[in-house]
Amino acid sequence: MIDLPGIVREYGYLAVLIGTFLEGETIVLIAGFLAFSGHLELPLVMLAAFVGSTSGDQLYFFIGRFWGRKLLARFPAWRERTERVFYHVHRHQNLLILSFRFFYGLRNVTPFAVGMSEVATLRFVVLNLIGAAIWAITFGYAGYSFGHAFEFLMGKIKQYELTALGLLVVLGLSIWLSARLRNHYRKKRFEQAHLTEGAIEVPGNEAEGQAVPAGAAQAAPEPGKAAAP
Repeated sequence: MIDLPGIVREYGYLAVLIGTFLEGETIVLIAGFLAFSGHLELPLVMLAAFVGSTSGDQLYFFIGRFWGRKLLARFPAWRERTERVFYHVHRHQNLLILSFRFFYGLRNVTPFAVGMSEVATLRFVVLNLIGAAIWAITFGYAGYSFGHAFEFLMGKIKQYELTALGLLVVLGLSIWLSARLRNHYRKKRFEQAHLTEGAIEVPGNEAEGQAVPAGAAQAAPEPGKAAAP
């Protein structure tokens, strides 16, 4: 198993930035705890998480906008998760962009799929910044608060730092496992709804015959021609 606490202690804010660029709630929780124990500064932990998360999701958005159709044609296994996002983009566009970071399994695919939809670039950028700020503050402060609560219960944090970090890792794994199970059941419900509603063409993919749930999204703009906000 990767020693996340050790990596964060050794590389500090860089580890938080890279971890959140890829996808990592657990690394922010650990960094928040290490801020409480004096290894890092909480505002800088939140800033690194904000920058990493924003940058990663903006990159996935532009990949979807300029190369999404080609990638879906090349990797058809991505279609099921992308279709699920199209389904929700149509119904809860702003809320989805603000909150997708809080749902395991949607972090990377959502900005990619949104990039293929009719959502304007400026709208996504603004909502992405707001969502990343909320996410970074929430998880950074959650890790910090865990350290405060642990010290209140156990005494000096330095004596039990490894135990507390181990509990945080277990907590992160528990969140991951419960999210996997939740996504499994959501996938089944989505497939049932998908069969009931029928399908339409994936935005911009009429010629390729790729389908998404009926009414899920409008045609995506051509590369470099995003719709107005």
